Amino acid sequence: MPSTPLHAEEEVSSLKERIAALGPWFHNMRLGGVQTAPDHFLGDYPQIKYERFSDALPQDLRGKTVLDIGCNGGFYSLEMKRRGAERVLGIDTDDHYLAQARFAAEVSEMDVEFRRMSVWELGGLNERFDLVIFMGVLYHLRHPLLALDLIHEHVARDLLLFQSMQRGSRSIAHVDPDYDFHADAHFDEPGYPKMHFVEHRYSHDETNWWVPNRACVEAMLRSSGFTICSQPEDEVYICRWKPVEVPPDGPHCVYPATGRGKA
Repeated sequence: MPSTPLHAEEEVSSLKERIAALGPWFHNMRLGGVQTAPDHFLGDYPQIKYERFSDALPQDLRGKTVLDIGCNGGFYSLEMKRRGAERVLGIDTDDHYLAQARFAAEVSEMDVEFRRMSVWELGGLNERFDLVIFMGVLYHLRHPLLALDLIHEHVARDLLLFQSMQRGSRSIAHVDPDYDFHADAHFDEPGYPKMHFVEHRYSHDETNWWVPNRACVEAMLRSSGFTICSQPEDEVYICRWKPVEVPPDGPHCVYPATGRGKA
């Protein structure tokens, strides 16, 4: 039997109470017509960002698997499920965000799994995914290049959706394959790959550790074994997995032994 207007009002009121109890939300999502973060300091975020690059992703993900690393409230996980992904796994280290994500999936009636796990534990999944989402995480890590290496080594099979905050020059300087020991002028070029280290805080956040420039982001992706296919938005990249001919630090030197090779 359809809900009467009174029952509908009660359902919306109950939903609002549950959303408020799970706040604050970083992802502004629409659950049963109710926004989770309508006063977000970035506006309708992350919807406004997603709209700028969503067309660059496969519209039909039927039969595909998706891993969302640092899923937060589950916005991107649910969006990929809406595109028909067969399996979506969202991971995060914050129980608060995971509770939000599970609630969002429940209200949206979507079968998405959320698990407490860090990027350092990816080898334990023993599973590769057709699409790996790694957005807004890199600069929160003390060891960002290792994270990209682990993604390549253990969980990426094809596509990587990547985003990182960037600061500094947007230019890309020409970098020679090698330099003499006494050559140092290139290090001062604005477009040379640079990663700025944050010892204390940036934007009132103690988890902001590194802020790369554009050249550095692109160099790190290539170095980790990802070919950049497109850059549909200023900080967003669509990449493809490729073999790494010369493993960094020798074969499997820094990687947990629980991962498998490329499936």
